[in-house]
Amino acid sequence: MRDDVPDGATAAESFPLTWLYAPGDRPEVVRKALTSGADVVIVDLEDAVAPERKTYALHATAELLADPRPGPVPVHVRVDALDGPLAAAEVRALTGLPGLAGLRLPKVDGVADVVRVAQWAREAHPSTAGAGDSAGAATGSSSDPGAGSGAGSGAGSGDDVPSLYALLESALGIENAFAVATAHPAVRGIALGEADLRAVLGVSGEAGLAWPRSRTVVAARAAGLAPPPQSVYPDVADAEGLARSCAEGRGLGFLGRTAIHPCQLEIIERAYLPTRQETEAAEEIMKAAAAGAGALALPDGRFVDAAVVAGARRTLALARRRG
Repeated sequence: MRDDVPDGATAAESFPLTWLYAPGDRPEVVRKALTSGADVVIVDLEDAVAPERKTYALHATAELLADPRPGPVPVHVRVDALDGPLAAAEVRALTGLPGLAGLRLPKVDGVADVVRVAQWAREAHPSTAGAGDSAGAATGSSSDPGAGSGAGSGAGSGDDVPSLYALLESALGIENAFAVATAHPAVRGIALGEADLRAVLGVSGEAGLAWPRSRTVVAARAAGLAPPPQSVYPDVADAEGLARSCAEGRGLGFLGRTAIHPCQLEIIERAYLPTRQETEAAEEIMKAAAAGAGALALPDGRFVDAAVVAGARRTLALARRRG
């Protein structure tokens, strides 16, 4: 993954920190979400929509995404369960719409789930069907090691498959985290769905999620993807708890967080922006890197290599969000 900001991209585009869910059957809420200050808006067709409203939600979302620029930030869509009756039609209906920046796939258990979605997407464009599907699965890695940066720009690969973001919400999904992250060139990110995972594992506290969280972070980075965002914090009234949870997640290697209400956005962003001390340390590292090539040591004895420099670039990119 690239840890600098590509030319012409803002820090928010390259390193989104806030991902706000909005129900797909409430277009007025989606419109408000687009101007809420979130870095990415996720239109939800799954849990947030009642069964009798699913058809309307899909039509409203397709209408929104027919606009190449539906809002000031990228728009992702979380489709329904992949093993249910709705997901295939949703993927086919949304693929190719100019305003779609990515598809979020719930309850992904393994490679076959990702490949199946890619096939549905190509079926929306029969002229490209059969091209490239085996590439990611056969090699076990993304064709673009820098593809994990950012929130997604629409096409996830050269075969008209949108950028895909897999949600790991089961024990099997956690076990297969790296395989999922490298299942197809269109995969741009993985993340946890902790509500379902808690139920599956019978976990009531935080300790039981420590390993799944670290597993997800390591798998994403090993696959060359961006650090995953944290799962939602369900208590919108608990600002202190959200801030504390974000600090813990940042310490585990997450970057940013999904939210269910705009009131959570500022807290999440503040928690994930670098401190003044972190920014100064990153500046020192970049000065040292500019002065010499290869591994080197700072005046205080700290060792600096390419990975440390890449992290410093990301820190400075995030720091620029403060203005």
